[in-house]
Amino acid sequence: MTSKRHIEIFSAGCPVCEEAIQAVNELVCSSCEVDVLDLNDPAVAARAASFSIRSIPAVVIDGKLADCCAGLGVSSETLRAAGVGIPL
Repeated sequence: MTSKRHIEIFSAGCPVCEEAIQAVNELVCSSCEVDVLDLNDPAVAARAASFSIRSIPAVVIDGKLADCCAGLGVSSETLRAAGVGIPL
């Protein structure tokens, strides 16, 4: 068993990401280790892709995308369902 919970926050430095970082930092305890990862770094972007992260901010806890961050992001089906590309 590990001695620390590993929390990764995927961020692009936007205000919403900063709020998420602050929220996580307010909740952490001595059993938590937090890494803030910059998606502008290609290696970090590749890691985010490995978790199928499609929107940010996103939080991964012990190698699992947190349920709150499992949004599917933008898809053609979602856009079409909202009327994009369909004449009025």
